[in-house]
Amino acid sequence: MHPLLDGTRLVAFDLDGTLVDSVPDLAAAVDAALDDLGLPPPGEVRVRDWVGNGSRVLMERALADALGGAPEPARLEAAHARFLVRYGEAPCARTRLYPGVSEALEPLARSGRRLVLVTNKPEAFIAPILRAVGIDHYFALCLGGDSLPRRKPDPLPLLHAAERFDVAPSRCLMVGDSRHDVAAGKAAGFRTLAVPYGYNHGEPVAASRPDAIVESLAELV
Repeated sequence: MHPLLDGTRLVAFDLDGTLVDSVPDLAAAVDAALDDLGLPPPGEVRVRDWVGNGSRVLMERALADALGGAPEPARLEAAHARFLVRYGEAPCARTRLYPGVSEALEPLARSGRRLVLVTNKPEAFIAPILRAVGIDHYFALCLGGDSLPRRKPDPLPLLHAAERFDVAPSRCLMVGDSRHDVAAGKAAGFRTLAVPYGYNHGEPVAASRPDAIVESLAELV
């Protein structure tokens, strides 16, 4: 096992950009929502740099790009509502596990550690995606961006998970792909581990100074 796992009893994983590449489905929903509103679709390449802060922020960035400036609140609400409809139609048509994910989750689950999922994605989409990629049975708790009053980079979801399973934060590990995951982990008192292949707004995740970086989650075990 990776040295960061020594003495740990709980491992929290981010979802998008860490366990699954969900951008193809997210981008399709963004494009469809903007098309519904008579606006030009941004395409997958641009959407890839906007993912990571939840669906509302994703649509705010998409609208700002299409309109050339910050959208009015009412327009953002309408666009976000369209996105939720469109994404709900096909949340996992092209979403796939990253290499090394299954190889990591299976031994970690067998080790007796609690595995939890902490994502900024709306909670309603978590279970369908986990089932579709075949990893839903690994997680003792799944928290979405709307599950609690605050989301990452706030430490609340991580502290909630640690308290739920009566594990000291110092014995927990946060695994993610972005500065928000690292910031949340550090603020919660978790150890932090990052992967460099996910969504971090075009910035290297190493700049956030996680405790360690692995090229593949298979390196955890």
